[in-house]
Amino acid sequence: MTKHELVETMSKETGYSKKEIEACLKTLTKIITNKVKSGEKVAITGFGTFDLGKRAARNGRNPQDGSRITIPEMKMPRFRAGKNLKEAVR
Repeated sequence: MTKHELVETMSKETGYSKKEIEACLKTLTKIITNKVKSGEKVAITGFGTFDLGKRAARNGRNPQDGSRITIPEMKMPRFRAGKNLKEAVR
């Protein structure tokens, strides 16, 4: 499902306009992004939790010439599904 399809479906189910739904979705993703970026955890009960994880530095290979490279440690967003979401998809 794409963002456009999600907005369309939410609009049909709630009766709100697509413009209002799109604004809410944009605001929600902006808030989650900013909170996770600052290191905070965002928990939506029953759905899941968004937080910031770290990937350790590791060795790799350059695919073009095969030389060894060191891939630096990096931060990355994580999502952990909540109990209700896990049970719904089983």
